[in-house]
Amino acid sequence: MKKLSIVASICLLAAFTLPVRAQWVVIDPANLLQTTITALRSLQQIENQIQQLANEAQMLENDAKNLKSLNFSSLSQLQATLATTNQLLAQAQGVSFTLARAQQQFAQFYPASYGRSMSQTQMASDALQRLTNSQNALQSSISMQAQSAQNVSSDQSVLTSLVSQSQSAGGALQVTQATNQLLALQVRQAMQDQQLRVTQDRATALEQARAVAAEARARAVRLQFTTPGVNYTPQPVHFYGP
Repeated sequence: MKKLSIVASICLLAAFTLPVRAQWVVIDPANLLQTTITALRSLQQIENQIQQLANEAQMLENDAKNLKSLNFSSLSQLQATLATTNQLLAQAQGVSFTLARAQQQFAQFYPASYGRSMSQTQMASDALQRLTNSQNALQSSISMQAQSAQNVSSDQSVLTSLVSQSQSAGGALQVTQATNQLLALQVRQAMQDQQLRVTQDRATALEQARAVAAEARARAVRLQFTTPGVNYTPQPVHFYGP
């Protein structure tokens, strides 16, 4: 508005200070002023439109930056690390990690009691199998602990890369994707911790069950020795016929 006032003043001054020899030129000061003001307003509108287009271009640039995908993925490395502990569970010997199979094996080798008809040979075989199961469970637990310790270095590498990508992210989508991958790393570590606890608790439970089964076997053996049986009746033996 200040610019318009200045230009209008100049136009009026020029209109009323023309030399006498140019009086034959007809000039309408009001029309000149109105034309000048209209031109200046049009120029101001053009400037506003240019500024608006520049703002929209900046918004589009920011939107493009926010929609730019993160050029980094740790998914394959996280899956490979998780596969190492999954493989240990799949290779575990002894009592199965499958529910139905584990229940069947437990009922077979860890009875609450033995009947009188159970032979000493069968009870000894069950005791040996229980010992083997406990040893296998301890081995699985130790292997899982060792593998978890080895996975720490891999997790550190992934964490370093993800933090670097997050700090250098240029848009909202990149930040979100980096955050999601950090959460995926945390989930993988939680799953590994769960697997580790499962193997440790399994070894502890089998050892406790072995002790209970040993007590059941001891009771059965004592019962067989203390229960009166049928007296032995000698029978005649004929070596050379009747």
